Amino acid sequence: MGKKAGSLRINPKKFGSMNKPCLKETIAFLNCLALNNKDDEKCVRQKDLLNSCMNDQATKKKNMWGSVNYHLQKLSRGKK
Repeated sequence: MGKKAGSLRINPKKFGSMNKPCLKETIAFLNCLALNNKDDEKCVRQKDLLNSCMNDQATKKKNMWGSVNYHLQKLSRGKK
Protein backbone atom coordinates (compact mmCIF):
# COMPACT_ATOMS: atom_id res chain seq x y z
CA MET A 1 0.00 0.00 0.00
CA GLY A 2 1.26 3.42 -0.77
CA LYS A 3 0.32 6.84 -1.91
CA LYS A 4 0.54 7.49 -5.58
CA ALA A 5 1.79 10.73 -7.11
CA GLY A 6 1.79 10.27 -10.84
CA SER A 7 3.72 7.08 -11.48
CA LEU A 8 5.74 7.35 -8.26
CA ARG A 9 4.65 5.31 -5.23
CA ILE A 10 5.72 6.14 -1.70
CA ASN A 11 5.13 3.77 1.19
CA PRO A 12 4.61 6.00 4.26
CA LYS A 13 4.98 3.02 6.62
CA LYS A 14 8.54 2.50 5.42
CA PHE A 15 9.51 6.12 6.08
CA GLY A 16 7.69 6.21 9.42
CA SER A 17 9.98 3.54 10.83
CA MET A 18 13.18 5.43 10.04
CA ASN A 19 13.07 8.17 12.64
CA LYS A 20 11.97 7.16 16.11
CA PRO A 21 13.95 9.17 18.60
CA CYS A 22 13.99 8.13 22.26
CA LEU A 23 12.44 4.73 21.51
CA LYS A 24 15.01 2.79 23.56
CA GLU A 25 14.62 5.13 26.53
CA THR A 26 10.83 4.94 26.39
CA ILE A 27 10.85 1.16 26.29
CA ALA A 28 13.32 1.00 29.17
CA PHE A 29 11.16 3.32 31.27
CA LEU A 30 7.95 1.42 30.52
CA ASN A 31 9.63 -1.90 31.31
CA CYS A 32 10.87 -0.51 34.61
CA LEU A 33 7.35 0.68 35.45
CA ALA A 34 5.94 -2.73 34.61
CA LEU A 35 8.51 -4.51 36.78
CA ASN A 36 7.95 -2.18 39.74
CA ASN A 37 4.14 -2.07 39.68
CA LYS A 38 3.96 1.49 38.30
CA ASP A 39 6.15 2.94 41.04
CA ASP A 40 8.11 5.63 39.21
CA GLU A 41 10.25 6.42 42.26
CA LYS A 42 12.19 3.21 41.57
CA CYS A 43 12.69 4.19 37.91
CA VAL A 44 14.41 7.52 38.42
CA ARG A 45 17.40 6.66 36.22
CA GLN A 46 15.26 5.61 33.24
CA LYS A 47 13.00 8.62 33.72
CA ASP A 48 15.99 10.99 33.69
CA LEU A 49 17.39 9.36 30.55
CA LEU A 50 14.03 9.72 28.81
CA ASN A 51 13.67 13.36 29.88
CA SER A 52 17.16 14.22 28.67
CA CYS A 53 16.55 12.51 25.33
CA MET A 54 13.26 14.38 24.87
CA ASN A 55 14.94 17.70 25.76
CA ASP A 56 17.68 17.00 23.22
CA GLN A 57 15.08 16.34 20.54
CA ALA A 58 13.35 19.64 21.28
CA THR A 59 16.56 21.62 20.85
CA LYS A 60 17.66 19.94 17.61
CA LYS A 61 17.11 21.79 14.37
CA LYS A 62 14.27 20.45 12.30
CA ASN A 63 14.81 19.27 8.77
CA MET A 64 14.75 22.27 6.46
CA TRP A 65 13.82 20.18 3.45
CA GLY A 66 10.44 19.00 4.72
CA SER A 67 8.88 15.63 4.22
CA VAL A 68 8.76 13.41 1.18
CA ASN A 69 5.05 14.01 0.76
CA TYR A 70 5.59 17.79 0.75
CA HIS A 71 8.02 17.50 -2.14
CA LEU A 72 5.74 15.12 -4.02
CA GLN A 73 2.95 17.69 -3.78
CA LYS A 74 5.27 20.36 -5.17
CA LEU A 75 6.21 18.08 -8.07
CA SER A 76 2.60 17.30 -8.89
CA ARG A 77 1.72 21.03 -8.88
CA GLY A 78 4.50 21.70 -11.36
CA LYS A 79 3.16 19.11 -13.82
CA LYS A 80 -0.25 20.80 -14.05
